[in-house]
Amino acid sequence: MNIRIESDSLGSKEIPDHQYFGIQTQRAVENFSITDIPLSIDPEMITALAMVKKACALANRDLNALSQDKTNAIVAACDDIIAGNLHSEFVVDVIQGGAGTSANMNANEVIANRALEILGRAKGEYQFLHPNNDVNCSQSTNDVYPSALRLALYNKSQVLLSAMESLRVAFQDKAEEFKDVYKIGRTQLQDAVPMTLGLEFGAFATAIKEDIHQIQVTAQLLLDNNLGATAIGTGINTPKGYSQKVNEYLKDVSGVPVRSAENLVEATWDTGDFVQLSGTLKRFATKISKICNDLRLLSSGPLCGLGEINLPKMQPGSSIMPGKVNPVIPEVMNQIAYDVIGKDVTVSMASEAGQLQLNAFEPVIANCLFLSLGMLTRGSNILTEKCIIGITANRDRCNDYLDKSVGIVTALNPVLGYEVTSALAQEAVAQGKSIKSLVIEKGLLPAESVDSLLQSAMGL
Repeated sequence: MNIRIESDSLGSKEIPDHQYFGIQTQRAVENFSITDIPLSIDPEMITALAMVKKACALANRDLNALSQDKTNAIVAACDDIIAGNLHSEFVVDVIQGGAGTSANMNANEVIANRALEILGRAKGEYQFLHPNNDVNCSQSTNDVYPSALRLALYNKSQVLLSAMESLRVAFQDKAEEFKDVYKIGRTQLQDAVPMTLGLEFGAFATAIKEDIHQIQVTAQLLLDNNLGATAIGTGINTPKGYSQKVNEYLKDVSGVPVRSAENLVEATWDTGDFVQLSGTLKRFATKISKICNDLRLLSSGPLCGLGEINLPKMQPGSSIMPGKVNPVIPEVMNQIAYDVIGKDVTVSMASEAGQLQLNAFEPVIANCLFLSLGMLTRGSNILTEKCIIGITANRDRCNDYLDKSVGIVTALNPVLGYEVTSALAQEAVAQGKSIKSLVIEKGLLPAESVDSLLQSAMGL
């Protein structure tokens, strides 16, 4: 295997010559064998890093901080990465010390060595184009890493929003399909008042719609970045006008309306937007888990449970009980929710632990948010495709429960009064009769009046 020797302030190392990363990436690989998950697991982050580096090169060229030849080579290398190439060269662990320095240098070295190839030079010939002096010109990890992270999270949040909208539509379609399925509503797992299955599923759709709005609002916060802040927000080592120009280029390169933060010093240490994003993901996770709990309850049985709905049968449910089928899709969504909720705690602790002009713990924040966004996106798609669109209603079971339930007396209360309806409820339980049959039997109301009152109680 051919090798090349690279050096830094700490010494020299052998690097396999076919690799595009360099000595600082190699040190990080040796230092941070933590999760065995490389940066390349999140292609959105790799692409965002390349977009940031491309925008920086173009801004530096315009401000006479970088030559045209070097700019062209760096831009071409970045375009390779944006196109999906060289992602396997991003080998640093997602959890790393140094506030993301290893991730930034991984990008600098890969881009530099690819740019050297484009210039007709060999990898490692940094005297012709340097990872720090040229690729990282007018930059610091402290503005590159969070700016790329914000761009990547924004793009990934849009994918989640699309999945959530499909899920919302699926629930809304079922609300329309089940609008004439009468059933009993329940509070505290006890019979309450009449409703329709359509109303129940319509509420699920509205709950998801609310979370879509919250994530949309939060995603807008991610458009502010601290690019041009360099080390702590003062813009040291940048040419005049750099921050504004680099954001203009990043907007063009990414197609995302990014903008420079109002206060670059504050933006360099403040991770509040990440906390808010994590909180909105936790909110959605909490609510979709509750909805999945309801689906499991409503489909329980099927003969000895509620059995009001049927979930699609996805796989045999037992290695010992023949014919058993479990609600595996809602169950996996529950587990995703538990994980997202736990990661929100990690994001909160990492954000709080920032000190003075920098938060050193953005890598773990990034990892948690990428994982949460990815799991919620895939989980929402699976829930939609493999569960919600295939749900059917057991109309007879719903009607039977409604007919037997004493909960319908509430609908009769305004006409018959509390004392009469209370006595009817007790008699129905004692004799095993339906409220409707007792009301008709006692001549209190005709059948059509009872039906009209029940429909009115359901808002129909």
